[in-house]
Amino acid sequence: MSVEIDQPVPAFQAEATSGLSLTRESLQGKQTVLYFYPKDNTPGCTTEGQDFRNLHAAFQGCNTQVFGISRDSLKTHENFKRKQDFPFELISDKDEQLCQLFDVIKLKKLYGKEYLGVDRSTFLIDSDGVLRQQWRAVKVPGHAQAVLDAAEALNKA
Repeated sequence: MSVEIDQPVPAFQAEATSGLSLTRESLQGKQTVLYFYPKDNTPGCTTEGQDFRNLHAAFQGCNTQVFGISRDSLKTHENFKRKQDFPFELISDKDEQLCQLFDVIKLKKLYGKEYLGVDRSTFLIDSDGVLRQQWRAVKVPGHAQAVLDAAEALNKA
């Protein structure tokens, strides 16, 4: 089962930095942004995280929590979060449960070799746990602002 626009997000459980254990139910009551990225400490992923960090207060102002998700370990996430001073938590999806649920594992090419990797994607979930918007094959420049604009509009609706 995977996510669909205007449908409740299926049940899940995930471990995040700061010792948090997240479930679909624990996210309800606030809008939630889940942004999937390939790997900690890489240029594009660092820039994307910094963009979400720089807009964090604005996300909070529209009742929206942000979580970054990759297949990296919690230890790697903790270091990345600390180094970049991220005010939001990072979810470790080593078993790819969330990656599969949100269908973000795609065939990619690097230096002519094919591999399965995380397709940079973002999902906006309303305060009732319903998926309202998704961005796939994300390009980093301007993306966090576009997500904030959508979160603000959803919060006003």
